[in-house]
Amino acid sequence: MNAPDASPLVYITGASSGIGQALAARYYRAGWRLALVARRAAEIEAWCVSQGYERARWAAYAADVRDIGGIVGAGRQCLAQQGLPAVVIANAGISIGVDTAEYEDLDVVRLTFETNNVGLAATFHPFVRPMSEARRGTLVGIASVAAIRGLPGHGAYCGSKAAVVSYCESLRGELRPHGVKVVTLLPGYVDTPLTRGNPYKMPFLMSPAQFAERAFRAIEAGASYRVIPWQMAVVAKLLRVLPNPVFDRLLAGRGRKKRRGQ
Repeated sequence: MNAPDASPLVYITGASSGIGQALAARYYRAGWRLALVARRAAEIEAWCVSQGYERARWAAYAADVRDIGGIVGAGRQCLAQQGLPAVVIANAGISIGVDTAEYEDLDVVRLTFETNNVGLAATFHPFVRPMSEARRGTLVGIASVAAIRGLPGHGAYCGSKAAVVSYCESLRGELRPHGVKVVTLLPGYVDTPLTRGNPYKMPFLMSPAQFAERAFRAIEAGASYRVIPWQMAVVAKLLRVLPNPVFDRLLAGRGRKKRRGQ
């Protein structure tokens, strides 16, 4: 285990691409050590080498967040090899359109909640007790602005991200007495494989690096809840207070998220 005076450690799931990779780059530039998790650890390793990262400052762990034993095992391996992270970011997630009238899409609903919700809880699990005993640490849940209101064809994703918000709020109340912070981040539209090909406009679209910079600052500030960017936070608040008939008319004819295989 690393000495107490070692640089701080951040643990990030879904770190092989998109937001997770951008967060890893931002934390590395700030002098942190990295514990990076993805289903394909070889991709993380290749990326870290391509970036010229010091080998002593990063480690890659192979795990699928849907596999509770696997992701819990990755967390325990991190504790044994690198020590207790100062920040754990549960970033891994999926976004697939669903049509409840289609039988095969019920499997997509299950897959989405397993990944976005059970996977998030399993990511946090290995670190909750050690952080509570040390009376330090921050757990970060990556939700989405899609948690604010349900969007046609996007029920599984919207529902799962709304659950992330509520779950993290519950966890925040549980861990506050133990000195552990819980941060909930709600990205707007970020240019990643999850959003490319969306058949609708994506206002205030950010690059992963732009999101990572603002997320880094929000986590450092200990924000309990933050919509990024702030412009999307304004839009989200307006959408939340719209009466249902107005909201429904506003979304009439809006393109639906592509289903699996489309």
